[in-house]
Amino acid sequence: MFERMCPSVLMHHRLIMLVPLSCALFLGLGIGMGFAQATEAEPRPASVVEGPAAQDADSPTAVVANLQQGLLWIMKNAKTLGFQGRYDYLLPIVQRDFDVSFMGSKSVGRHWKGLDAEQQSQWLGQFAGYLTSNYAAQFKGWDGESFELLGEEPAPRDTQVVLTRLVVPGDDDVILNYRLRKNSAGQWRIIDIYLKGTVSELALRRSDFSSILKNKGFGALVVAMNKKVDELRREGGG
Repeated sequence: MFERMCPSVLMHHRLIMLVPLSCALFLGLGIGMGFAQATEAEPRPASVVEGPAAQDADSPTAVVANLQQGLLWIMKNAKTLGFQGRYDYLLPIVQRDFDVSFMGSKSVGRHWKGLDAEQQSQWLGQFAGYLTSNYAAQFKGWDGESFELLGEEPAPRDTQVVLTRLVVPGDDDVILNYRLRKNSAGQWRIIDIYLKGTVSELALRRSDFSSILKNKGFGALVVAMNKKVDELRREGGG
């Protein structure tokens, strides 16, 4: 998912988002929520999808449902977990449900091929950490929000788009659509998120990251990424 997201949600909850969880991250999906929290964390959810999707645990819909199940859990337990707890819980989910290699390489455009193997590996690690930090910073409270799965549609280049909605009590719902493709192992993984149904997080991030890499070099890109992560950590209370 990213920088500022969903003006209606932000205005209602007075939260800032750096992700285009659009207006900001790149999956950084960030959705500012309220702060009604339990004092003790609820049991962690199993990676299981209820309903028809449960028949295929690796279907596009199941992948998205499991991601959103994890996000809802950290929202409900955000205060108990703190930023680092949310980050630690989400990192393996991001690594599992997103095609980080694909997204990380596309986030710097054609300049990816100009990086050596060590730089590529470093960038993918930082990119995964950035996505995770974005979620940990933005999903920092719960005020009765819930996710709804609205369906699945075929998309170009053998991809699928899973349509979802974040239901925000007392405010406008947020449309979040996920594009997935099969990785080299034949598993469906998320490669992009569309805020409001049409705004590509990947395209937003590519514009920022590729420009820095082209004009200032890889070292400057690393510094810029570290700065963004530090900002997200502060926003998330870390």
